[in-house]
Amino acid sequence: MPWFADLVSAITCLAWLFLLCCRGFYWLMGDGLTDKRMKEHDGVSSWPKVCAIVPARNEADVLGETLPSLLNQNYAGEFHVILVDDHSDDGTSEVARNIAQTLHRQDRLQILKSAPLPNGWAGKVWAMQNGLHEVPPDAEYVLLTDADIRHPESSVSRLVEQAKRQRRDFVSLMVRLHVESKWEALLIPAFVYFFAKLYPFRWVANDKRKTAAAAGGCILVRRELIQTADGLTPISGAVIDDCSLAKLVQSRGATLWLGLGSDFASVRRYTSLAEIWNMVARSAFVQLNYSLWLLVGTAIGMTLLYLVPVVITIAGICLISLGHTDWIWPGMLGLVAWCIMSATFVPILRWYRLALWRVITLPAAGFLYTLMTIDSAIRFWQRRAGAWKGRPYEMH
Repeated sequence: MPWFADLVSAITCLAWLFLLCCRGFYWLMGDGLTDKRMKEHDGVSSWPKVCAIVPARNEADVLGETLPSLLNQNYAGEFHVILVDDHSDDGTSEVARNIAQTLHRQDRLQILKSAPLPNGWAGKVWAMQNGLHEVPPDAEYVLLTDADIRHPESSVSRLVEQAKRQRRDFVSLMVRLHVESKWEALLIPAFVYFFAKLYPFRWVANDKRKTAAAAGGCILVRRELIQTADGLTPISGAVIDDCSLAKLVQSRGATLWLGLGSDFASVRRYTSLAEIWNMVARSAFVQLNYSLWLLVGTAIGMTLLYLVPVVITIAGICLISLGHTDWIWPGMLGLVAWCIMSATFVPILRWYRLALWRVITLPAAGFLYTLMTIDSAIRFWQRRAGAWKGRPYEMH
């Protein structure tokens, strides 16, 4: 079927050319875009009050690595941390209290016990809502950060400076996720790559577009945008809370910015495929608005983009060597598409300081993420809820 191979290879090649040039240059999200990396602050006339909210459910094992990085911030203004213990059973509050005492930073930390979870609320969003009630009205910014994020000591200063310099109301950073195990190396860079393709960072920062996205590990937002009469109630049941929050504040008139945080790091480790699989399957079908048609379209699109170029290139080489010259054209188009795909993956590999030979693993990662998305839909249809730290979400 050379005519079918011609058609499919042409469609795939054109699709990659479109993504290369017309999708906000999403692939230049790594070291190639210096304006998308946080820079050291060059001075702010006055440093506003900032209050951090850290939702924590059974985080005792990571707080020793992460909480000191918040409590030891060298921020010139007033800075306070509210850790919201969401009914942990591993001594999260005690560990946090001991860390603050050891560092002599008790004055900077407030530990709050979350109220019982109401119907219709996702656990993490409810924890953040509880923290918002304790944010003082004279705070200009709220820093929302996960308990597994390790911050550089200038984190708050740099985030505030970025918000002031860029005149942004909402600044979010994609932190460097942990990449050490073989499954992390295969799937985590691809996860960030797919996120950037879905939400090109340049489009998020473009006020003429309505692209709203955030990375939940690190968000600095003006207090008045979220400490309102209804607070986070409009996104109470959000599974993908970060992007839902970005859409919410954008609807309230906020200007957004999303970038990379090279020295902001998650200490969360994923040692097995199952751990990453569950993380993705928890929310992938939510991203598709629980739509069967979007699921089918996604599966077809991922197959065309990530598997077809490899299959057609290899098939073309084999068939051409056997004398089937009618496969020259589809084989060449498949190779071009594969090369474009690989080239767009290079910046994120460089950002993670991984060997460039790993570009050949992107099709495998794309295949696995497609399976995870399908599994996410199956879990939904079987009414198997996702969960935040062991607490189920309601599935609608």
